[in-house]
Formats: sequence, C-alpha cells, structure tokens
Amino acid sequence: MAEVPIAVVAGHLCLDVLPEILASSPEEFRDSFGPGRIMFVGPVALSTGGAVSNTGIALRKLGIPVRLIAKIGADMFGGVVKQVLSSFDEKLADWLTVDSQVSTSYTVVISPPGIDRYLLNCPGTNDTFKADDVCFDGLEEVRLFHFGYPSIMRQMYADDGAQTVELFRRARETGATTSLDMAYPDLNSPAGRVNWPGILPKLLPYVDVFLPSIEEILAMLRRDTLLALRAQASDGDILPLITPQLLSDVSQQLLSLGVKVVVLKLGYRGLYVRTAGRAAIEAMGRAAPSDPAGWADQELWIACFKVNLVGAAGAGDTTIAGFLSGLLRDMSLVEATTAAVAVGACNVEAADTLSGVRSWDETLQRVAAGWPRHDLRIAAPGWRFDAQAGLWRGGQE
Repeated sequence: MAEVPIAVVAGHLCLDVLPEILASSPEEFRDSFGPGRIMFVGPVALSTGGAVSNTGIALRKLGIPVRLIAKIGADMFGGVVKQVLSSFDEKLADWLTVDSQVSTSYTVVISPPGIDRYLLNCPGTNDTFKADDVCFDGLEEVRLFHFGYPSIMRQMYADDGAQTVELFRRARETGATTSLDMAYPDLNSPAGRVNWPGILPKLLPYVDVFLPSIEEILAMLRRDTLLALRAQASDGDILPLITPQLLSDVSQQLLSLGVKVVVLKLGYRGLYVRTAGRAAIEAMGRAAPSDPAGWADQELWIACFKVNLVGAAGAGDTTIAGFLSGLLRDMSLVEATTAAVAVGACNVEAADTLSGVRSWDETLQRVAAGWPRHDLRIAAPGWRFDAQAGLWRGGQE
C-alpha cells in the first residue's frame, strides 16, 4: 500500500516567475522602478508558489509526509509546475487536477531588498477550484488537512463562501485536524467586497487552527480599524501600531467563532498565538496535542530571529509549515511557536520561496545554539516576559 500522508495541503498553487533584482537598497529600487524606465535585472528563477507549494513543500523539507491537492492547466506553465514539484519528490504532483479549459495560474514576483514584494498574478485554474476537487475519502487516515488562500480563489469566496464552508465541513467530518491560511483580499477587489463578517461565523467552527496575517484578518473582520491604522501610518506600515490589546480582542473574537488555535502573523514583529480552553483543544482531531492542558488557554507573542534578509517571498507560508510541523510532532505550544518563527527566518535568507528552508534537525539545532532574536518589548497590563521560553506571555494576573 502507498504511504498514507500525515498532512494534505490543498488550495492555491501557481508558478512564480522571480527576476533577480539587482538594486542594493529600497532607495535604489524606488529610483529605478517607475513608468517609462528600464530596470535591469538578473536571471529569472522559476518556482512554484501559493500556499500549496510554499507550505506543502516546506512541510516536506521539514520531514512531514504530505500530499498536495490543487489545479493546473494543460499548458507549458502547468508542465513546469509538475516538473518543479517532482524535483522535491516524484510523487508530489500525483494529486494535481489538470483542467484543459483554463490556464495555469502564475505570479510575477518582484522582491526588492528591504521592502515588501510586488505580486502580479494571473488567477487561472485557482479561480475554478471547488470543494469537489478534494477527494474526501482519501482523508480518512490523514492527520492534518490544511487549505490556503480561499480569499483569492473566486469559486471559494463566491456565494458567501459556500464552497469553503462545505470543504471544511467535509474535511472536519473525516476526523482530520483542519487548518486555514488566508491571503490579503484587496479592499477594492471582488474578494474585498465579500461579506467576510458573515462568512467567517459559518466557516470557523470547522477550523481548528487559523493562521492569517494581522492585515488579512483586519481586512475581513475590522475594516474600519485597518483603515484607521493606515491613516496613522505615514509610510503605510501598520505593524508598529499593532498593540497587545488589539491582538487580544481580535483573537478572542476568532475563538468565540469556533477556532481552537489562533496564529496571527505579524511580519518583522513576530508571531502571536492564542488558544481556546482544554475541551476545545481535545476536540481538534487526529493531530490534537497529547497534552491539551499545556496548549489550552495560552496567549503568546514571540519575536523574529535575526537574519540577513534577502527576500520575503513565502515567509508567512513557511512560518505556518514550521508551526504545523511542531503540532504534528506533538511539541509543546512554545516549541511549535518557536519552530514557526525559526523556519520563517530561514526562509527569508533566500530570494525565492523555498530554498532557504532547512531540514527540521538543522533548524532546531540553530535555535538550540543560541540564535539571537530581535528585541520585542511589550508594555501592557497582564503581559510578562518568559525568559526561559524566550517569549512574552499574556493573560497573566
């Protein structure tokens, strides 16, 4: 019999086209990148992108058996996607669906030094993905089902998210632990105009681990807050304005909607994690922690490790892979959270989405060797620094 995968990663998959940016600083890039100008670049790299590739292959590199479920077209880019996936594992492309009527999704990734990347995306087959594209009979022995980016997949957010709700309902019924990642829905796009405050209460009761960025969840649940923060941020960067109280309020709202573990990505400000009570943790499915009491009722905020930043592509997805790897290996919550930021930090030391990810053992050895972290100071009631764990804990009396 074929090996049963520990994890299935489904959802958004595309081909990433990454020209090498020769600018050495954000200022040099901005001076060169403009209408009517020619910006000279280096060789182009082709890699797969999207949650299925970034999180799925990162899990594979971290030693987790994984199956990938997504759609590609019967075109040249689809062939390249298969070739790239097969270079990591000859079976990784076996579960892709080929749609001859739609082109493969691709993204041109412009990743300058020191600033966030620009993404030019053709949705292609991602816009046609539906719940029925997942074989749920194949999930009966899978421990974890992870889905990424329904917020930018047209059929998944159409009709008030009916396909996403159906997909997670059926996945949860198999007994697998479910996890969900989002992508930022541009506020002026069709996805940004969707009634997310109406969708999430129907969807999140079927989601065990929810891992959006703070910008993504504010765009979906608290648009006025997001716009107010942007108005305060002179350079458009809202991360310095994110407070412990805002994170606590948002995470409490998500827990009240049924999520068991909330993981909020905060970019260079680290990772925030909030968990539900013991009964909810125990009900997380086949990947539930064996020590539910150790995971229950926790609120953590951990800083990023210091790195030589090369590119931010895939940082959030690989951080997720680190956290899910820790969960699947039955780590403590602190250990899984530390592993998450460690994997994400390794990722940004390379220009593409995956080559910076190291093996699981090498990543943990780097942490154990005293890998320094950025300074994170939290001056808020109820928060204290846990020196042994190397992170901040909230909810303390």
